[in-house]
Amino acid sequence: MSKETPCVAVCMIDPRTRLCFGCGRTLPEIARWHAMESVERLAVMALLPARMADAGLAPIAGSTERA
Repeated sequence: MSKETPCVAVCMIDPRTRLCFGCGRTLPEIARWHAMESVERLAVMALLPARMADAGLAPIAGSTERA
């Protein structure tokens, strides 16, 4: 896995929020991840902790930012 990924290999989408339980990304974000520029990936990653908290999803242990 790239350093610029929030993926923690827990790939399941929450049907209520439509966010990945492991990383907090949406399916469209996951699908285009490798096509995104580094700046765009880092911007999405910066939003993920608040997005997960707002959705009431607890971060998976070990899902700290990898940069």
